[in-house]
Amino acid sequence: MTTSEKLITELEKVLSGQPWYGPSIYEVFDRVTFDSAYEKPSHAAHNVAEILLHMLSWTEEVMDRLNGMSAGMPTSGDWPPVGAPDEKKWQDWIDDIKLANVNLVRTIRDLPEEQWDTPIDDKRGDEPVTTHAELVYGFIQHQIYHAGQIAILVKIVNG
Repeated sequence: MTTSEKLITELEKVLSGQPWYGPSIYEVFDRVTFDSAYEKPSHAAHNVAEILLHMLSWTEEVMDRLNGMSAGMPTSGDWPPVGAPDEKKWQDWIDDIKLANVNLVRTIRDLPEEQWDTPIDDKRGDEPVTTHAELVYGFIQHQIYHAGQIAILVKIVNG
């Protein structure tokens, strides 16, 4: 199995399959109602909508890095503002992250095998250099972490 195939298998399992730790990321998203997406329990750093946009922005940044762009902050920002609650925007963001993940899988599939162990383009200087493969594995861990936060927020908000 190639590195691309391994990464795609792992990513798809976490997104919509049956990961060993519990519900997939899309299952967690399905549990979020529009009302709970914008509610921020006291002492919570972020609400679900903010976390979803953060996850989306980093999906786009990882694709940029895999496509040869220099490492940096996501174009849309680390924590993009969500604005006022809007049910259409919320559903669009769910669709956007799913489409971004389809595009990420395509990007992973298209990366040549010999490139997986090479460093990404990172001119920031003080940051550790990571390979293309480490980037994707770290991204998967990042998404799992935030899906866990969403699952907890949904339980808090919905009781």
